[in-house]
Amino acid sequence: MKINNIGSSGVNPYNRQYNKVENTKAVEKKTDKLEISSTAKELQQSQIPAQRQAKVDELKIQLENGNYKVNSRETAKSIIDFYFKK
Repeated sequence: MKINNIGSSGVNPYNRQYNKVENTKAVEKKTDKLEISSTAKELQQSQIPAQRQAKVDELKIQLENGNYKVNSRETAKSIIDFYFKK
């Protein structure tokens, strides 16, 4: 018994699949892009006030020498003020 071409004649299904794979390889890969706003750039370049920098330097020295003591009452008060500030 001979079966004549039924359906799409003369098309090799493996060849179609190969063409699909080749087409996906040809698609250009997209890359991520990051843009920083002008406001963010200004914030990055803003200078720390001299008074605050002096305080930070003083705290660093205290930490390095082991003289820094945490005031637990002030810390707790600051946390409460932050979360319950109205």
